[in-house]
Amino acid sequence: MKFVVSSTELLSHLQTVSRVISNKNTLPILDHFLFQLSGNGLTITASDLETTLVTSINLENVSEEGVVAVPAKLLTDTLKEFSDQPLTFDVNTDTKAIVINSETGKFTLPGQDGEDFPAIPTVREDKKSVLQTSTETLFSGISKTLFATADDELRAVMNGIFIELTESDVTFVATDAHKLVRYKRMDVKSDGAASFILPKKPAALLKAILAKDSNNVMVEFDDKNAFFTLTNYRMICRLVEGTYPSYASVIPANNPNRLTIDRIELYNALKRVAVFSNQASNLVKLELVGNQLTISAQDLDFSISAYERLNCIYEGDNMQIGFKSTFLIEILSNLSSSDVVLQLSDPSRAGLILPTEKEIDDEDTLMLLMPMMING
Repeated sequence: MKFVVSSTELLSHLQTVSRVISNKNTLPILDHFLFQLSGNGLTITASDLETTLVTSINLENVSEEGVVAVPAKLLTDTLKEFSDQPLTFDVNTDTKAIVINSETGKFTLPGQDGEDFPAIPTVREDKKSVLQTSTETLFSGISKTLFATADDELRAVMNGIFIELTESDVTFVATDAHKLVRYKRMDVKSDGAASFILPKKPAALLKAILAKDSNNVMVEFDDKNAFFTLTNYRMICRLVEGTYPSYASVIPANNPNRLTIDRIELYNALKRVAVFSNQASNLVKLELVGNQLTISAQDLDFSISAYERLNCIYEGDNMQIGFKSTFLIEILSNLSSSDVVLQLSDPSRAGLILPTEKEIDDEDTLMLLMPMMING
């Protein structure tokens, strides 16, 4: 098994797929990349059993086909130290010893039998659903919602992004029971209704890969796994099993109090005032009177307090409502419009945060935040 490859091109692909490798692998073989040489293509696979990433590189100089498992950390650490140059990989198919020849040196690595690498799951045709979409749509859906996923050992279904397909749109939802994000795209349609829960780790990996691609992505899934096929990468991940909470029922429908304000001004004021909030609760109080918003926070244990007044457009009754500052700041940082609208009903019900303008016409973004009790 012998081939020649560019050191920088190989490193780029390896660094992307290596993100899937866990620090606590139960199988020693999972600390390796699987190299499969067939025709003029080198296919590289990395896995942690739950998620598998596959990439391919077209080669010109190939003399023998074969399969070998290569130590992941040793190879990437070596390649980082090379300037861009052709490297010749020569693998002994009997001993699995790997020799890398550079312009000035020779490096020998111990390989493993590629047959020991776990088999990649296949999609079940009888339970398969398919979605063809642009990388931009999938990237936006994951980017807008990933931050709102939970870390809940008891409710695993909330530790991922719920992706719901209908004949008219695709919806991405994430919630941790304190905040909720719903991102809808009307320019993507599927043949029928279907849904799956994409776990947090593969969602983050997919987001990184999608940022580098501009072509369409094919999404196929059954009841156990999802398969994402891009130009140079393929990701297979095990889905979160279970039924996602009925998110639509927690979105309040009647919100007569409406605040419109500059997003950056509100964001910066919150960051300043939040420094003075109680470290345990991070509570900030929003007081709305006329066309003025007062943001305040205090920590009685340290005798510190702060407030800022901001001009805004407010339609509704005078009211006070409390929010966890870290969550509100996080939501505002994940919106891109210059102004935002806060829709409120009363201090005990969730507030909706909406962008005033859309990045594209066919999207609908809604963010929800549960309030906190204001003592006294």
